Parts: sequence; C-alpha cells; structure tokens
Amino acid sequence: MPQSGIWNRRTLLKTGAATLAGSAIHSTVIGGNPANAAPVSQEVAAPKSTEPVIVNRRIRQSVMGWCFRPMSSIALAQNCLQMGIEGIEGIPAADYPAVTQLGMKISLVSSHGFEKGPLDPENHAFVEDKLRNAIDLAVKFGAPNVITFTGMVKAGISEEAAKRNCVACWKRVMPYAEQHRIGLVLEHLNTVDDSHPMKGHPGYWGDDLERCADLIQAVDSPNFRLLFDIYHVQIMHGDLIRNIRRYHKMVGHYHTAGNPGRGELDENQEIHYPAVIREIVQTGYDGYLAQEFIPTWDDPMEGLRHAAKLCDV
Repeated sequence: MPQSGIWNRRTLLKTGAATLAGSAIHSTVIGGNPANAAPVSQEVAAPKSTEPVIVNRRIRQSVMGWCFRPMSSIALAQNCLQMGIEGIEGIPAADYPAVTQLGMKISLVSSHGFEKGPLDPENHAFVEDKLRNAIDLAVKFGAPNVITFTGMVKAGISEEAAKRNCVACWKRVMPYAEQHRIGLVLEHLNTVDDSHPMKGHPGYWGDDLERCADLIQAVDSPNFRLLFDIYHVQIMHGDLIRNIRRYHKMVGHYHTAGNPGRGELDENQEIHYPAVIREIVQTGYDGYLAQEFIPTWDDPMEGLRHAAKLCDV
C-alpha cells in the first residue's frame, strides 16, 4: 500500500506541518481549550467514494481531526459521514457548529492539555477553569466526555504528592461534571517514543495504566473514567486484550493507531486490530472508538476508510 503521502514523517519534519503537529496542536486542539481557536478553512473536497464502509455498527467510530490537517473540519466530516463514521474530536470548537449541522457528533471535547496538568498545584486554577469551560461546550454540543491529563513530572513533587494533587483538583471539578452529566476521561500516554511530538510524551506522569486506575478509583465518581489509547498502551504495556479485560469497566473512550510509528492500521504495524476491537465489543462497551493515526498513505482518506472497515467487526 502507498506509504509516501503528504503526511509521512519526512514531510512532517521538513515542512511547517511539523510545527503544527507539535506544541500548537497540543495546546489548541488536542488537550487545550479550543474555544478561541480559529476555524480551519471550510473548503470542501468531495469524497471519492460514497459507499459506507461501516455496516455492522457494533462499535461507534469517531475520528481525531488534528491527524488529518490541513484538511478542513468540514471536508473531513463529509468524508466521515460517507464512510459511516459518526463522531469527530480534536478540532477547534469554532468548527463545532458547522460539523454538527452536517450531522456529525462531537465525541470528545479538549481541555487543558497534557503538559499543564493537576499534578502541579500551581496549575489547579488553570486546569479547573479549562475543564469547566470544556464541560459547558460538551453540554452545548451533546458530547459525552471531556479529556483530562495528569501533567508532566515535576522536580520536588513526589509520587504521593502528585496523586494527592491530581485527585484534589479533579474532585473539585467532578460535582460540576456530574451535575451536567458529562464524563471526564483521563488519558494514558506513552513516554517511550521521542521521535515526534505527537508519537510519544517523555516526562508525562500518567504513563502507567495501574497508576491511572488508582487515580480514577481515588476520585471515586462514575463520571471519571479512563481513556484507553490502544497505541499508547501497546507501547507501555502490550498485552492489549488482557488489559482491556482488566480495565474495561472504567473505560470511557478508546483511541487507535498503528504501532510502531502511529500510522495506519495496516499490515506494516504489529497490532491485530480486529481481535482487539472484538474484545472491546464483547465487554459491552457503548462509547466511541476514535481513529487517531497520523496518515502516511498517498490518500489519507483511503487510510481512514481502511481503518474504519477494519474496526467494523
């Protein structure tokens, strides 16, 4: 299959797209509050195929918008609707009205980013404000969840102090989330891959599933759950099916990507996605599974169609 598209690693590193995929994306789209972000240009490229690839619908599929830039949110949404993908996330909030008018659902709302997290009490006012604003957006656009992160390791803050700080901050926000019936999902990230700003996150404290589970249990709210990113878990722990069985009761959202490289879910990566998705379905999960790979194929939409079909078990 083609591997030389505009979003391959060489192009990302040699063009301004590398900057886009770095800190700006983290702070504005992925984890930051995108409420004030400028919408992407709304030109629409007609989908090449009008045939849906999702027909079984045993799992609800979504797409992470940042992965497919510079394609506009509307163009991506139109392609997704043709495929049968029903949700979108990781786009500027300014684009929410346009994509929801098309019939797409907002599957996850961004918040404070993974760098400035509640691990550090100096970030608490910032984190709480961003989470509450994101909860308001989720209510307005019918999204089920808002994403949150632990933040980065900081010298002088011990493991126990980091846990106390995170739990205290989240507990102050949870009554607001519960009142509005919105979930907060804590994302587990890998700290191994340092080859690209969006493939790994060295220094992130929430890189261990058991630690994330302990935090979720300590917050003790049915609205505080785990974002199980299959790509990140594969890097940090492997044993995906066993870990899904172990943690599925606390999972509120899933992300995908091929490993290594965070590319398409094709034969060039090691995860056997049909078996993984079947296991998720068998747990009774009824939330979203978002496609979050960085395209390398010549046609990114063909890569997305392939992933959507593969996961439609």
